[in-house]
Amino acid sequence: MSVDEQLIAPEGTTEDALQSEFRRRAIALASVAHELKTPLAVMAGYTDLLLSGGVGPLNARQRRVLEEMQSSGERLRKFVDDFLAFSAIETGKLKMNYEVADINGSLSEVCSFWLTRFKEKGVACYFLPSSAIEPFAFDSLKVQHVVSNLLQNALKFTPEQGTVYVSVEPFFWERRTDVGQAAINERRGHIDRLYNSVCISVADTGPGIAPEYHQEIFEDFRMLPYSRNLGAGNGLGLAIARRLVQAHDGKIWIESEPGMGSKFSFVIPVKPANER
Repeated sequence: MSVDEQLIAPEGTTEDALQSEFRRRAIALASVAHELKTPLAVMAGYTDLLLSGGVGPLNARQRRVLEEMQSSGERLRKFVDDFLAFSAIETGKLKMNYEVADINGSLSEVCSFWLTRFKEKGVACYFLPSSAIEPFAFDSLKVQHVVSNLLQNALKFTPEQGTVYVSVEPFFWERRTDVGQAAINERRGHIDRLYNSVCISVADTGPGIAPEYHQEIFEDFRMLPYSRNLGAGNGLGLAIARRLVQAHDGKIWIESEPGMGSKFSFVIPVKPANER
């Protein structure tokens, strides 16, 4: 039970009752979020039509207003997607769709989607692919969701003229809870080890995050004290990223120090649990 739950829970309320109430609210929230998807899509469609000049020419002021509407609509759509994903996770309705695909292509696609917003802020974004990784089975949409949340976080904190790097590389993940010590020592004795996972990282040149926040930033609805002045947020982006990585049987972490930027990394296995 979280500190917040302890503060608001009536005396005598059990943890099971709190979890049940939390799931009920998550379902209600998802229902409201789902109802917003259609009008948001209609608004986005009309905004795109106007910006394309499909109903007539625009002056500079009209274009600027429409671009601000488009940006605000995109943020609202992201909130809706996060709430729907959070509800699916909390209610046990999250379904994994594993398909053999190219991780480089999947990451390149999501980076391309964000490129315009990075350019608008004056932040450089580079994708560093790896030719050493063969296609493997993973849930491409959920991996893109994780990277999208990390990119949104990086864009929020990286100042103008800063840089963000997205990279992927083969990774050998020793699961000490799954193998014996003898097997670990044997693996360490081989110089040319085959990778069993991939590691995806999003690194930025932002202000960095103090070590005392490295764990709690992945908690639900958790926001850093100084982040509230840097733009809208719901405190769910990193929490959802953590849950989606865990659904892949992977792990996620941060490397950061104040003034040194931040690097978020996550690993996912290249084989299902029953084949490892």
